[in-house]
Amino acid sequence: MTHDIKEVLARCKPSFKEKLERSIELLRNAKDLALKYSDDGFYLAFSGGKDSQCLYHVAELAGVPFKAHMNLTSVDPPQVIMFVKRQYPSVELHKPVDSIYNIAYKRKFLLPSRIIRWCCAELKEGRGAGTVTLTGIRKAESTKRAKRSAVEVSNRSFSGELDQFFKWQMEQIKAKLPNINQDQFAEQDISEVRCVNGKDKIIINPIMDWSDREVWHFLNDVVKVPHCELYDMGWHRIGCICCPMANYNHKVAELKMFPHVKRNWIKAIKNIRKDYIGDNMIVNNYWGGGTEDEQCEQIFNWWISGKPYDEWYAETFLQLKIDFDKEKHL
Repeated sequence: MTHDIKEVLARCKPSFKEKLERSIELLRNAKDLALKYSDDGFYLAFSGGKDSQCLYHVAELAGVPFKAHMNLTSVDPPQVIMFVKRQYPSVELHKPVDSIYNIAYKRKFLLPSRIIRWCCAELKEGRGAGTVTLTGIRKAESTKRAKRSAVEVSNRSFSGELDQFFKWQMEQIKAKLPNINQDQFAEQDISEVRCVNGKDKIIINPIMDWSDREVWHFLNDVVKVPHCELYDMGWHRIGCICCPMANYNHKVAELKMFPHVKRNWIKAIKNIRKDYIGDNMIVNNYWGGGTEDEQCEQIFNWWISGKPYDEWYAETFLQLKIDFDKEKHL
């Protein structure tokens, strides 16, 4: 579906219209940069969630060249995949080379966590290397993302606004080619002057300053497009099932819908323990004893709790939550 930009802007609330215009301007000003790195233009990171939908339609409104990519992880909700195939058929779906469960086994490193999110690094963040990549991250999502900027380089060598990036880029080029000037830079072959190579990429975040309410206003009232049904089922975020960044209650709700994910993780835990732990009784008692199946389930329960092991163990086995003072009066 294509949208007339004048009609779209006319449907915007006054407080939001300026933000949308800034997002569009950012992409238009970065268009030539994107084309220097890829004939497709921007590499648009798509997830099927509300933020990536906004990103997709803003890029359309800006009239810039882009190719949308969705990198699957093997723990994607099927509703999201079906939604993307139906509503965004131009999005290129990339299947993972291996499942997240097998990656955990091969790494000899149990499960991804908030601190060590190897899942994203392994399955998503490396995609789009050597391009100008668009993402739908927003400051309103978390304290950490509130510190992010509109334009970044993935190796953290730059973070700022687009005009600042162009100045930084010239400094990088002059360091490599000290005799070059701005006019010569425009004529140079990009292979000589590109400041991002290998696994790095230039990242642009056009909807960084949008609020949750503005995201829904844009989708429902401005471009008027459907969203994934999971949002109507109570989901506040869409991502991998049992993502370590999701809260505990959300994970529990996910597992009721997708019990196979728990079964597959427990199977991976068993394989890891079999090869790297064996009959070590100290390790086995560490998880409260019991049968192999019981211990593997306890490990899984600890993981989805998101709590430090000592805290989880105390609550699970030492009955930390019992109000003993209340019990005295019964």
